[in-house]
Amino acid sequence: MTSILTNTNAMAALSTLRSISSGMEETQARISSGLRVGGASDNAAYWSIATTMRSDNMALSSVQDALGLGAAKVDTAYSGMNSAIEVVKEIKAKLVAASEDGVDKTKIQEEITQLQDQLKSISEAASFSGENWLQVDLGANAATEITKSVVGSFVRDSDGNVSVKKVSYTLGTNTVLFDEGADPATGFGAGILDKSHNINGNGVTLTVNVDGTSQNYNIVKYTTEEVIGYGGTFDSGGEVAVGGSGAAAYVKVGDDTWVAAVDQSSVTQQEVAVVGDDAVTAWAVDLTQLATADMEASVAGFKIDQNTTSDQIDDLISVVDGALETMTSSAASLGSISARIDMQGEFVSNLTAAIDKGVGRLVDADMNEESTRLKALQTQQQLAIQALSIANSDSQNVLSLFR
Repeated sequence: MTSILTNTNAMAALSTLRSISSGMEETQARISSGLRVGGASDNAAYWSIATTMRSDNMALSSVQDALGLGAAKVDTAYSGMNSAIEVVKEIKAKLVAASEDGVDKTKIQEEITQLQDQLKSISEAASFSGENWLQVDLGANAATEITKSVVGSFVRDSDGNVSVKKVSYTLGTNTVLFDEGADPATGFGAGILDKSHNINGNGVTLTVNVDGTSQNYNIVKYTTEEVIGYGGTFDSGGEVAVGGSGAAAYVKVGDDTWVAAVDQSSVTQQEVAVVGDDAVTAWAVDLTQLATADMEASVAGFKIDQNTTSDQIDDLISVVDGALETMTSSAASLGSISARIDMQGEFVSNLTAAIDKGVGRLVDADMNEESTRLKALQTQQQLAIQALSIANSDSQNVLSLFR
């Protein structure tokens, strides 16, 4: 049936052309944006996943920035600790040199003082973005611990819960070099280099009765070989050595242990020195050679002079060596954290790339496919236009029937 009122062929051709035009618009949008899923209307599930993962990737980008800042803090503390270790090694070497007989200990102390000042300078300078992990207020002689954290990762679990994971480092008595809360009266704090250590004054502790009150003192200790070297001559019992340089006499107070003493008639204050259960009654202790027993020192604050004994230096070497061991352990911890941060930074970078790739597989358009489809649609459009033109010409053909 042919009708001039209803052209079904033209209507069919027009519907086909509209469908082809709609497909072309969709394809051209994909080509221009590069996205197969550009909105929720394209594919709600894929669009939702892609939006969430893009948000997580932005969080991971912030994590990378935080890791860079944290790495700078850790590396600054690590560099400072390593530099301090080298200085403490030098101090240890100077003390070993000071233990040699006849050396000028005062000159060595001048060098040690410069090294001690250098330790303080290193500690003060090891600061990044206002944070110093080598010099912290721990409270004088306190065991306060402060936890420092570096953002390590952003995590979304299977239930959709999100959290930020951190890498922690504890600042305490075994990781901080100087305690900013050190006691101003003594200078002692809770840090590795300013904590107090008991130093054996001279090796022998004597209890001296002074005006009816017993007091503990340290007194110079000599070996038998040293007494002989001073020219001392021993009595028949081998308990007292008379004469020689360094003292009027020496009294034996233990195995291979002698102390200097003077004749009672030559001292203004007559006192009796008691060593253990043995009272030295034949000789009086020269109180000018005594020092209080509880001597304290810190790695960054001790001083030596010509009167510093070899035993005292040995004790100081032990203190410095102990501090060096603690600093080495702390540097190892900082180094391991630095390595972990580097690995975490690389992981976050790879994870970001993997998420981008995964999102791309869901929503990115295949440009080769879209290009081929566009070409096909263009051809279909041309054919649909031709079909519509033919359909529209049917009404003109009806006129020929009435000629």
